[in-house]
Amino acid sequence: MQTIYNENHHKHFPKGEIFGGELVRPFECPERVDFILNRLKDAGFDAPRSYESFGLDPVHAIHDADYLEFLRTCYSEWKDEGFDGDAIATMWPSRTTGSRIPDNIDGKVGYYALAAESAIAEGTWDAARASADVALTAQKIVSEGARSAFALCRPPGHHATKDQFGGYCYINNAAVSAQAFRGDGAERVAVLDVDFHHGNGTQAIFYGRPDVLFCSLHGEPQQAFPYFLGYADETGMGAGEG
Repeated sequence: MQTIYNENHHKHFPKGEIFGGELVRPFECPERVDFILNRLKDAGFDAPRSYESFGLDPVHAIHDADYLEFLRTCYSEWKDEGFDGDAIATMWPSRTTGSRIPDNIDGKVGYYALAAESAIAEGTWDAARASADVALTAQKIVSEGARSAFALCRPPGHHATKDQFGGYCYINNAAVSAQAFRGDGAERVAVLDVDFHHGNGTQAIFYGRPDVLFCSLHGEPQQAFPYFLGYADETGMGAGEG
């Protein structure tokens, strides 16, 4: 099985994340890829290969254009505002507020954020774009006839919705790949998410569609992030019901 990864993932390394009321070293860090690569080598897998570039069109097929532009410009706008750290949401639309997009970058970060643990650092956009290309490279390998391929994506993606980031996710690599399979002629595509945390972003993206099946094995959402989605009665809507 071919493994695809990218060195650009190292560009995404925020200074910290909020955990237990403190700013701590991010749990989602570059060493995760190093651990996996070393284990694959020990297990006798083929040496990993780099990714191909597919541009942003496949990403635009899943994500809102304004959201992607926000990801691209967020860090520079954050610095222009005079902030020294990474971009971290401190307020976002709630059940008792409106949902207009502010002009100020502090407000925009909150509008596009799902949660406060995920920061946007200087290299986050470059790493997220490359991560999507890693997934698309693996998708192309399988679409051309291989039985499998392993896309070692960092940042990950399954918490990202069409227009929100969070849970360490910025571009939904799984959704982008699923859509690419559809574009290559696959009549139906299935996404099986085995992360402990529910893939709320992937679910939301395909919730009303009959052509992509989303299945998730995850921890009880009343006790685990993302808390507000991932319950047994969530079975799709409209054409996507069931």
